[in-house]
Amino acid sequence: MDSGSGASASADEKPKVKTGPPAAKEVRTAADRFLTAWQSGDVAKAASYTDDAAAARTALTGLTKDAHLTDVKLTPGTRSGAKVPFHVTSTVSYEEKGGSNNKLSKPFVYDSALTAVRRKNDGKVLVSWQPSVVHPELKDGDKLVTGEAGDPPVKAVDRNGTELDTKKYPSLATVIDGLREKYGKKAGGTAGVELRIARKESSKKGSTEKNALPDKTLVTLSEGTPGTVRTTLSPTLQAAAESQVAARKRASVVVIRPSTGEILAVANSSPGFNTAFQGSLAPGSTMKVITSSLLLEKGLANVNKAHPCPKYFTYGHWKFQNDDKFEIKNGTFRTSFAVSCNTAFISQAPKLENDSLTKQAQQVFGLGLDNWAIGVPSFDGAVPVQSQAQMAASLIGQGGVRMNPLNMASVAATVKDGTFHQPYLVSPDVDHRTLAHASRSLSAKTLADLRELMHYTAVAGTAVKPMSGLGSDMGAKTGSAEVDGQKEPNGWFTAYRGDLASAAVVQAGGHGGDSAGPVVRQMLLAGG
Repeated sequence: MDSGSGASASADEKPKVKTGPPAAKEVRTAADRFLTAWQSGDVAKAASYTDDAAAARTALTGLTKDAHLTDVKLTPGTRSGAKVPFHVTSTVSYEEKGGSNNKLSKPFVYDSALTAVRRKNDGKVLVSWQPSVVHPELKDGDKLVTGEAGDPPVKAVDRNGTELDTKKYPSLATVIDGLREKYGKKAGGTAGVELRIARKESSKKGSTEKNALPDKTLVTLSEGTPGTVRTTLSPTLQAAAESQVAARKRASVVVIRPSTGEILAVANSSPGFNTAFQGSLAPGSTMKVITSSLLLEKGLANVNKAHPCPKYFTYGHWKFQNDDKFEIKNGTFRTSFAVSCNTAFISQAPKLENDSLTKQAQQVFGLGLDNWAIGVPSFDGAVPVQSQAQMAASLIGQGGVRMNPLNMASVAATVKDGTFHQPYLVSPDVDHRTLAHASRSLSAKTLADLRELMHYTAVAGTAVKPMSGLGSDMGAKTGSAEVDGQKEPNGWFTAYRGDLASAAVVQAGGHGGDSAGPVVRQMLLAGG
């Protein structure tokens, strides 16, 4: 009896574990403890104040061992909920090979932030460990390293041989990082000493890795001698592209020369990730250019013949509809393409094989084969084999289809030239690399019909406004791609004029003709 009642009493006295979000005082205490221990150099203690002590200890130790940071001072800012920003001042000190006379040092100052969380098992408030606590641009597996640069610097020049300055062309920072990684050792430069973000190796393997990020230099301690890498970029078009994306949020644009595949301009509103080359987004109705080529080839559509465009079409248990639920009675395929009728394309799904669109994209447009070699990392587009409703959705650029402006500019370029030329930023003559090829071209009749559809869209369809006054040798297609959880769709536009092809996306921009269309218009005008 006694022992039973004793056990009961001790259970009652068991301390209650706190739950819920950390209180303001708890957040401040957790942040202060962590930052104080880090600043004092007690890495083990600082790591113990996080929810992943092992990872934190490794990362913080690396700041001294690999990054060679000294005199670290951490100043917390104003708390916002569970988040505490802080300011870092430090010195990068590195002794070059050859003795103490070659000691290099430079200040390294930046801002970061931490978030406090409550541990479930004991209710303790700790710092949520993320690599970004150490530096905001670090991702899992990355680390800060000071030493001789892995790749010598490069001086990237435009097609005329003039240096591409990232102050003038801010979108090119990531492009030049990519050029350095690929051509630094081949271009004849010598490496300097720098503090850089060394990316996790697996993220950099293969130039077709869509999310690959090159190493990034944060502080240059001693300049290397750059080698020169000539690109295909046009200074006029690059300046126009920078101007267009700077005036918009989340815009990306690419310009290509259809006759050769040369990339003449690339720009993004947001620095850091090159959406124009590496983005993986549903292209919406711009995909109908590829789908139309398929339907025309298979005799499932004819430019001037009647083609169904009902309000709704159900396939694979999904009910598809048109924008504003419109329908076209007794209309032709030309009209359906020009006003972007979804059901005109979805209605043909029952007559297609699951891999029909995939094969068309690969064989004619060179997409989705993971073999483009443009000179920097890029994503080649994806048109996976799907079935039922997802296959039908692919026909209108939804489902599993993923593209970026580089891919869609290439689609317009292929229609204009008649043959796929893999886009490239650095001539293959520089390093004798093999460019991707498409296994076949469209017939002269199908090609003429496709050009007619795109031209009609530019003079009498959804692309009229952006293409107004651009002459007779041109064609276009608009697109709007719905994104889950996003109020407005992504706006797309792809077009050609003369020997220029361009595509743009404005994420959450709404209708493609209104958002991305004006960007492409300016590119086509700037090119002559």
